[in-house]
Amino acid sequence: MDMKKMMKQAQKMQMELARAQEEIKDMTFEASAGGGMVKAVARGDMSLVSITIDPEAVDPEDIEMLQDTVTAAVNEALRGVSDMSAARINSATGGMNIPGLM
Repeated sequence: MDMKKMMKQAQKMQMELARAQEEIKDMTFEASAGGGMVKAVARGDMSLVSITIDPEAVDPEDIEMLQDTVTAAVNEALRGVSDMSAARINSATGGMNIPGLM
C-alpha cells in the first residue's frame, strides 16, 4: 500500500476522531426508573446533569426504595452515554479497535 495514502487516511481518521470526541462531550442521555418516577440525565463526559424525582416517589417509610430507584436511573443514564459514545467513536474509526480510546 502507498505510504503517502496511508498517512493521509490516518490524518483523516485522527481529525474525525477529534471531532467525535468533541461531540461526545456535548451528548446527553436521559434514563428513567420506577416507571418514570425518577429521571436522570448524564453528559458524554460521564457527569450527571440532573435528577428529577416525582414527589409521589417520596415515601418517608421507604427511603431505601427511592435510593434504589435513583441509583438505577443514574446507572442507566451513564450506560446510555457510554453506549452512545462508543457508537460515535466506532463510526469515527470505521470500526477499527484502537486500544485506549474507550
